[in-house]
Amino acid sequence: MIVLDASVLIAHLDATDAHHDRAQRLLLQAADQELAASVVTVAEVLVAPARAGQLARATAALAELGVAPVSLDGDAHVRLATLRAETGLKLPDCCVLLAAEQGRGAVGTFDDRLAAAGRARGHLVLGA
Repeated sequence: MIVLDASVLIAHLDATDAHHDRAQRLLLQAADQELAASVVTVAEVLVAPARAGQLARATAALAELGVAPVSLDGDAHVRLATLRAETGLKLPDCCVLLAAEQGRGAVGTFDDRLAAAGRARGHLVLGA
């Protein structure tokens, strides 16, 4: 499983994004893998389409891509607080790490800080 960061999904959905081609390459590379994103990441990705009246189109594109939303379970609040304290990452990035830890997955991101934290925690990182 590859847990995707918002940077990858936003770039994939927006052909004008500076990282669109990079996102396409990463997703093609991961075509044989299960794709996932934390529910917080999915919500983050859907904000701009919701503002633009394109929520249904964006939701359908994520479904077509096969991105499974990952719920953050049980003591997620404690684990997120610990991740934030240990890594200094913003909370949405901690959600990516927690989803990857829950699913024992790789991390797909274009964010260098998130990539470094993922590698430090033993995750394979794609994209950065």
